[in-house]
Amino acid sequence: MGLAVFSLPPPPAAVSLATDSGGMAGLAAGAAFAWSLVLSGAVVIISLIPLGAARSQADFTPADLAAPRAMFDRLPAWGKRANWAHQNTLEAFTLHAPACLLALVVAAHGWLPTGLAVGAAWLHPLLRVLYIGAYVANVPPLRSLCWIGGILCTGFLYSAGLQAILARSEEHT
Repeated sequence: MGLAVFSLPPPPAAVSLATDSGGMAGLAAGAAFAWSLVLSGAVVIISLIPLGAARSQADFTPADLAAPRAMFDRLPAWGKRANWAHQNTLEAFTLHAPACLLALVVAAHGWLPTGLAVGAAWLHPLLRVLYIGAYVANVPPLRSLCWIGGILCTGFLYSAGLQAILARSEEHT
C-alpha cells in the first residue's frame, strides 16, 4: 500500500485575482494570513495579562501551583471574567489557526482569496483583543459583538479557502 500524497493543482481562473508576473499579490495575501495566525497567537498571550493581575490580587502563592483552579473562588469578579476570557481566547485560537493555515495553503498555490478574506484575517486579532477588554470590563453587548465578529472572520477564512479548493476540483471532474 503506497502513501497517497495530496497535491493541489494550479489555481483556477475563476477564483484567482489578477497577479503580476512575480506573484506578489499571492505573497501579500499569504502574508495577511500568516500575520493573522501570529497575531492571534499573541492575543492568547495578551489574555494572560489581566488573568495574572487578578491572581496577584487573590493572594496567589506558590502553594496555589498545586491546584491553580482552586483559587478561582478567591478571584475578584473582574478576575473571574478575565479567566473566562482567557479560556475563550484559547478556544477561539483553536478554531482560527486552522482557518489561517488553510488560507495560507490556498494562497501558496496561487489561489488568491477575495479582499474580504484578507480583511477578515486582519480583523480577527483586533476583535479578539477588544473581546478580552469588553469581557474583563463587563460590557456584554460589546463582548458579544466582538465574539460574533471573530467567529464570522474565522468562518469566512474557512469558506474562502474551501471554495477555492472546491472550484479547482470541479474543473478536473
